[in-house]
Amino acid sequence: MKQITGGVTAALGFTAGGIHCGVKKSSSPDKKDLAMILSEKECTAAAVYTMNRVKAAPLYITMEHLEDGVARGIIANSGNANACAPEGHENAKRMCAAAAAAVGLKENDFVVASTGVIGQTLNISAIEAGMGALAASLKKEGGSDDAAHAIMTTDTVKKELAFTTVIGGKTVTIGAIAKGSGMIHPNMGTMLCFITTDCAITHEMLSDALHEVVPRTFNRVTVDGDTSTNDMCVVLANGMAGNALIEWKDDGYTLFLQALHTLCRELARSIAADGEGASRLVTCRVHGARSEESAERLAKAVVSSPLTKAAMFGADANWGRVLCAMGYSKAPFRPEYVDVKFCSDLGEILVCRQGAGVDFDEERAKNILSRDEVVIDVDLHEGEEEAECWGCDLTYDYVKINGDYRT
Repeated sequence: MKQITGGVTAALGFTAGGIHCGVKKSSSPDKKDLAMILSEKECTAAAVYTMNRVKAAPLYITMEHLEDGVARGIIANSGNANACAPEGHENAKRMCAAAAAAVGLKENDFVVASTGVIGQTLNISAIEAGMGALAASLKKEGGSDDAAHAIMTTDTVKKELAFTTVIGGKTVTIGAIAKGSGMIHPNMGTMLCFITTDCAITHEMLSDALHEVVPRTFNRVTVDGDTSTNDMCVVLANGMAGNALIEWKDDGYTLFLQALHTLCRELARSIAADGEGASRLVTCRVHGARSEESAERLAKAVVSSPLTKAAMFGADANWGRVLCAMGYSKAPFRPEYVDVKFCSDLGEILVCRQGAGVDFDEERAKNILSRDEVVIDVDLHEGEEEAECWGCDLTYDYVKINGDYRT
């Protein structure tokens, strides 16, 4: 695999664009709030959605449009979630209809997504008025960048990535844009991810791959423990790479799965690192477990713990909070077997052996925990399974951002 530039337009046959249409309360063209991704050919399509019982209207419309397993494009706005909102379903449909009319397609050719404030009526008139300009902005070079910025809310950096791999002697490209910073605790913040590929693959295999990858990537991210009403991850595959159609779980499927996993894992890490107000990415790696499921549950409990997150903000080697979080995770483990290390690019330091504290250099531990990325390494000494989960520290700025998010 090779990392390349281009995001969602890196794959053959895809263009994208992003504009400011007026959903966000700004007159600046830099505050983009409407994005489109379009394939020149019909795509097999698959998606996963939030498991929150309260779902935004665009998710239901997207579910309807993907019943046949195909799509041509994605239309998305930021600045308003269109969740629990008056006329939500009608406005989501109007978004699709406007997008389709602007590019000469059908309403059900489009996936629709929204992100932003919950409970407020979507300014559909602004979206419809801007659709012509959005369609005109579609392009190969730079289009992914515009679309990536147009779906951002409290994100401080865009999330955009692309890779190439070789499947059956053909170069296959996979790219994505994503957004997410707060309200992140996916069960698949307002987390959105749009993936494009020119791989030839059936809907069934594409859906299987997505459902296999998401639990081990996006579902292992937590910023604040809140599962959004709008979480969605969609992948479109137009087959233009010319590889033999992937119809079975053969070598081609395995290679595609690896590429998809790498892409989603890196995007998941970037979402955690850009958590609202965050100053560092916190990874918890649990190994020596009896099962991957228990390792994941333990790791997520650690990175979800407000006390652990606060300790990471203060670069405080308070390993007791790690064991405490593990203890209420409901995952089976023997505390008396557990070793804990804190790690970063400055090295590692053992702070707990067999469930008990050890003498360690507090100053060195603080230096290790002061880096942009820190790892909480937990060895259970009970088995061969492992899992990683990603989160961030809890800072004063998280409260500032969310204290007046709506206003």
